[in-house]
Formats: sequence, C-alpha cells, structure tokens
Amino acid sequence: MRELPVLWLGQVRVKQAAQLSLPVEAAGVRSRELTVLDQRQRGTRFLSLEARSVLNSPASTGMGFWSVNPYVGCEFGCTYCYARDTHRYAVERAERRYGTAGEGGEEGQALPPWLAFEKRILVKTDVAERLARTLDPSKLGNDSLVIGTATDPYQPAERLYRLTRSILEVLTRFRGLRVGIISKSPLITRDIDLLQHLSERSEVTVNVSLATLDSRLARRLELRSPIPAARIRALARLSEAGIHAGLLIAPIVPGVTDDSEGLGRLMAAAKEAGARYVIGSALRLGPAARHRFLPHLAREFPELAERYRRHYGEREGVSREYQEALTRRLERLQRELGFPLEEERRRRDQLEGRRAAGAQPVRQPALALL
Repeated sequence: MRELPVLWLGQVRVKQAAQLSLPVEAAGVRSRELTVLDQRQRGTRFLSLEARSVLNSPASTGMGFWSVNPYVGCEFGCTYCYARDTHRYAVERAERRYGTAGEGGEEGQALPPWLAFEKRILVKTDVAERLARTLDPSKLGNDSLVIGTATDPYQPAERLYRLTRSILEVLTRFRGLRVGIISKSPLITRDIDLLQHLSERSEVTVNVSLATLDSRLARRLELRSPIPAARIRALARLSEAGIHAGLLIAPIVPGVTDDSEGLGRLMAAAKEAGARYVIGSALRLGPAARHRFLPHLAREFPELAERYRRHYGEREGVSREYQEALTRRLERLQRELGFPLEEERRRRDQLEGRRAAGAQPVRQPALALL
C-alpha cells in the first residue's frame, strides 16, 4: 500500500455533522475522525486531534529545549502571532491523515491559514496520557521542557478542556525536570497549587507574556487577549505563591511598543509585581503571520506601513543593528530597575537556545528605534 500513488478524490462538504472522516479507508484500517468538540457563536470550532506524538525534541525544532503544546491555534487572535505558521503545518498534516481538517467557512470555502489559526483550534485531547507514556527524563538531560511555545496553553479553551492542568499533573510524577511555561492568560493562577507541588520536585519557571501596559494599544494588536492589568495581577499572584515567574515582553513591535518610556513603565510594573527577570523579544513574522499582521498594521498604524513592507516583506526577523540597539535599551532599563542580567540570560537561553550550529542573524536595513 505504501507504494501506491496518492489519489485525489475531490473535496467533501460536511453539513450539520459532528465528525469529519475520510470517505475511503483501506481494508482493515480503523477510520480516523476529527470530532467537532464545540463551536462558538463567532464561528470558532474546536476539533479533537489524535496526537501521534506530543513531545517535540530539539532535533525536530532546532531549538535548545523540548516542548509540548496541548492546543494548535488560539482564540486570542493576536495579529502578530508567529504560531500561525505552526498551525498551518499542523492542519496540512491533519489533512493528510484525515482527508480534511474542517477548515471550511460558513459557505464551505477554505479559510486562509492566518484566519484558520484563530477559527479552527485543534485540541489534543489525549495529550496527558501520551505524555505519561512517552516522557523519559533521561532523554531530556539538562534540556528544558517548555509548555506553550506554539500557542497559549491557557487560552479560553483551557477552562473547558483542562489539558494544560492534566499535563502538569503528569509532570508532578517526575523529579529533576526543568519546566518552563509561557502564557498571557491569568487563568494560569488556577493551577497555582499544581505549580507549587511541581516546584517542590522540579525547576519551574513561568513566563507571563505582555507587550505593553497601554490597554488601548494592546487591544489594537491583540484582539481577544486578557487586558494588561489582569496579566500583571497574575504575575503578582504567582510571585506571592512562591512561583519563579518573570515578564516576557514579546513581541516588541518596532515603532509601536519599543519606546523607552513604555518599556520602562511595563518593566517597573513587573518589578512591583515580583517578577524575577525580564526578557524582551523583537517581532518576527513568518509567511502566515505576515499575511495577517501587515494589512492590520496598514489600517491601525498607516504611518509605519511602508517601512514594514520594506523590512518584513520577504524577511521574518529584524536586523542585527535594530536587535543590538534594542538589547542596549533593555539592559539599561533592567539595570535601572534592579533586574539581574544573569537571570535574564539564563531564561533567554531556556526559551531561545538554538541548536543549529553556525546560524547567523538575518541581515537587512535597520528599523530605527523611536
């Protein structure tokens, strides 16, 4: 069967159905299905995805850590989110396995990848049991296991499906792990009890993601994410509970959220909330994220549109010159506010450590720091 060519049978339109499945299956093979778990009034669907593997190794990602993501896609709908490309790849794999991933819109038309990211959420309902069966601490070595590298593990769906909590419950069975979590949701405070228990057995770090304290500016960039004040309160609650937590300023949007005054206010608020460190990361745009963000930027910040088209039109990252200037700005603010740079570098290595040898930064004309 493996030698047979792929046969295209056309598109299938499913109406008022609870499941999506292949119309033809090889003899003796159990039919695979994508179950529609739930649907929001605004059209967002939650699809159950049977995960073949839930642990992403450094060898497969090129990053210096292992990762696990209970969801693919995110309701927050942040316009800049780099994970739109991850969602596109996951959907393509699901289409090969299931025949369709249910990306059709109301009229049966396929959604563009940038929109499918926030409208078709893949839910790995069996993530905890697969993690329990496959996690081998000896294979992790000194590498971290990071939860939420692709999409937010505490997005609204987590209130119902509780997959991130189930992952933490599995991790409490082990000792000596290095666990990192990335989230912009105050829902993470629901699991303080588990985070405390896990911290007694392993090293745990929580990265609260926030790009600006300005709630109006945040809403222009992040359509449905929690307000900045709620995230600062969550950071304070985590710190008061003894959880090692810090601020992840990501992304820093050139010309929008990179000014010294705004960054200083944000870092000062995090310091008051008990943050142990601050990490800043500049905006990067993959193909799917670029198709979402650049038109949005043209509407919200038209004065920056042409500069962004020049600099991000065919590139994912900022220039070396911009990154070096931004690093100087962040380090100056950290020193002024008393954040230890050693801790920042340690946590940056945990989140950004690349395994690929000889990788060089992308060269491009610099975006001026405003």
